[in-house]
Amino acid sequence: MPELQQLFNRHRKIMLFLLSLLVLGWGFTPYHSIFLGLILGTSVSLYNHWLTMRKTKRFSDAVVSEKRPAKSLGTLIRMGTAVISVLIALRYPETFHVFSVILGLMTSHVVIMIDFIFLTIQSHKSGK
Repeated sequence: MPELQQLFNRHRKIMLFLLSLLVLGWGFTPYHSIFLGLILGTSVSLYNHWLTMRKTKRFSDAVVSEKRPAKSLGTLIRMGTAVISVLIALRYPETFHVFSVILGLMTSHVVIMIDFIFLTIQSHKSGK
């Protein structure tokens, strides 16, 4: 399970760096609502990614210790946070750009795919 924690730590660093770039974009460009939408969506995406990692770790620990694992990995909670973030954007359209929130919600998935590609290329170069 340390691999899962290492992957999450790497993803978290990338997403926090991306969030810092988005904050700079919000501060230095005239596209405030777009960047605020991206910040909101990316923050919720990072939270959902952390929640998934935590639930997966608990699930695997329960399986290893031969205890009964949880019935769910928190899908409803993650969907709920995504819905709430979109509802916030719909409620305050002058502050948050709705499409940007939706794009931000997909950030963790994009980071995971890009990280997977880099790890695959790296493993092929090292001959593993």
